[in-house]
Amino acid sequence: MSLIDQPKATRAEDALDVNAVAAFVKSHYQNAHGALDIKQFPGGASNLTYQLNFDNVSLILRTSPKGTKAKGAHDMAREFRIMERLKPSYEYVPEMIALCSDESVIGREFYVMEKISGIIPRANLPKALTLSETEVNMLCRNVIDTLIELHKVDIQSTGLHELGKGIGYCQRQVDGWSERYKKAKTWNVPPCNYVIDYLKANVPKQEKTCFIHNDFRFDNVVLDEHNPTKVIGVLDWEMATIGDPMMDLGNSLAYWVQADDDFVAKQTRRQPTHLKGMITRKEVIQYYCDQMGFDAKDFTFYEVYGLFRLAVIMQQIYFRYHHKQTTNKAFKNFWLLVNYMNWRCKRLIA
Repeated sequence: MSLIDQPKATRAEDALDVNAVAAFVKSHYQNAHGALDIKQFPGGASNLTYQLNFDNVSLILRTSPKGTKAKGAHDMAREFRIMERLKPSYEYVPEMIALCSDESVIGREFYVMEKISGIIPRANLPKALTLSETEVNMLCRNVIDTLIELHKVDIQSTGLHELGKGIGYCQRQVDGWSERYKKAKTWNVPPCNYVIDYLKANVPKQEKTCFIHNDFRFDNVVLDEHNPTKVIGVLDWEMATIGDPMMDLGNSLAYWVQADDDFVAKQTRRQPTHLKGMITRKEVIQYYCDQMGFDAKDFTFYEVYGLFRLAVIMQQIYFRYHHKQTTNKAFKNFWLLVNYMNWRCKRLIA
């Protein structure tokens, strides 16, 4: 049984012009031979991911959903250039092959990159994969080390410093997510004023700056199939930017559901952080800060920010369901989770 995610048949609404894609790839990658078969990875709530199977090689194509513009939330050129510039300094980035800015090829921008073949640790590890408690602990620390390694990249040498907007990153994030929440609010969720007021009053006076992933989770890393505690890839750089590393960790911890969490938290789990051998959120904070030389004693702001940001993301998705912009039943009860996240934020503040 394969431990590696397999793509499925392409959804009819997401079908690509096979001939156009094949011609583009072969003009930029001479190693691709034979006919092209396109499959699609079913996950991903934002950009679409396809596997391009030629006779002798499999590659990955990423593009935005139909009907979206390339700029803003689906800026494929930005994502491509980030990975291209980061690759020499951070080995976990896939090798970039080509960016297509000519929207006439498939109707929108896209890029092609190498396929990193390995295990993606989702809510549950593959059934055929059994790790001891010691191995789980090693996997856990290796994943955190991969984030630490990213935060230590010299951004000046990569040219990625151009993405920075100067000091005030934390303030901009708090203001931005607060406004997004107000715009997406529905009658059945709280105004979150207590949490928003806390964040605005406690923006760190001293902020640190580095290159951040902004969506660093277990299901965005790739593990070696033959040594599943070893990270060989980091995916989904759509939200990456220059920002505060502690904010990046706060975002990651919002998804960190541990074994002793309550029933509701366990319903939201999407990574295997509940397994015996995984360390707790408090231990993650201490381990990370020890490695980075930061003070771990007051992490509350960053943890509250991460949970509030996740609540806003959930509410934005629920807003679309509430207004019948999507019929996906998986989003039906997201409003309950928004209430729960607000409660968790308030408990942390208290």
